[in-house]
Amino acid sequence: MSEQNGKATIELRLRDGAQLFNTLDPFPFREGDIAAEADAYIVDWARDLPKDAPIAIVIHLERADAADRPVPDLATAITSWFASRARTETQALRELFRDGRLVFAIGFAGLAACLFLSWLLTQGSEGPFARVFQESLIIIGWVVIWRPAEMFLYDWVPILRRRKLYRRLAGAHVEIRPD
Repeated sequence: MSEQNGKATIELRLRDGAQLFNTLDPFPFREGDIAAEADAYIVDWARDLPKDAPIAIVIHLERADAADRPVPDLATAITSWFASRARTETQALRELFRDGRLVFAIGFAGLAACLFLSWLLTQGSEGPFARVFQESLIIIGWVVIWRPAEMFLYDWVPILRRRKLYRRLAGAHVEIRPD
């Protein structure tokens, strides 16, 4: 990791371009999957970069690819891969809020039912047992609503953070340098 031309730079040293891709993937280039190790390396370094600086990725290749294999377009493969990851995070965010709305409706109904039962069952009775029963139903009702509240208040933040990082990586300037 370094800083060049006002861009935070991530540098990779590879034997050849094929090392960047998942070897089990039948689509070896533009449509292919980046190897999990390469993805993790780039993402880990990108997390440490300044949040406001544009990103550059420099790939140093020790040797050119074999003549019998087509040369992969590494720049397009990397930016497309991270653009796809950003779209996946956008979809995950949509699903979280859709599921959150459903879970909130269920939780709210559960809370209302617990509060109503608490009121109904303790209407005619007094004493410590009735009070314990009433408070227990109230606590259960609030526990039922906790997960939906957690989804809307906290769970979306890491998804948004990852999406922003993947979008930055998708917009990165990728440079290939033969060694």
